[in-house]
Amino acid sequence: MLSATTLILCLGATPLLAQSCESNFRVEGTPMLTALNFRTSQSFAGVDRDRAIGNLRSAMLAEGFIRVSVDRSAGALTAFQETSGSGRPQTLRVSARKAGKGTRVDAVFMIQAGQLADAATVRGYLCRVVSAARD
Repeated sequence: MLSATTLILCLGATPLLAQSCESNFRVEGTPMLTALNFRTSQSFAGVDRDRAIGNLRSAMLAEGFIRVSVDRSAGALTAFQETSGSGRPQTLRVSARKAGKGTRVDAVFMIQAGQLADAATVRGYLCRVVSAARD
């Protein structure tokens, strides 16, 4: 049987497995009553932050987002999508920051109160954008 100290030393020496975009996906808010925020994140070992930012921008455009703005120094990207016909755009914010020897990407897709989106559909395209960081 391992002692507590030995167990801690063994676990400390074992790299933690990064969670996938899909497993990090969360929805915040109450449908139709409040704004909904769809959030996720993923870390990519060995991925350069500046290259990730360029890849993320391309992926956002490929997913139909418009007015993609990039602040390279902050590692922040913002874009909009208007698919409801209401003239009320949805916002996508993505950040890429250095994390160890790689890059961590966080994304939040925000829709306004009174708008709905299927969580599985949002998770799919949001994770396609996030995973583009490593391409």
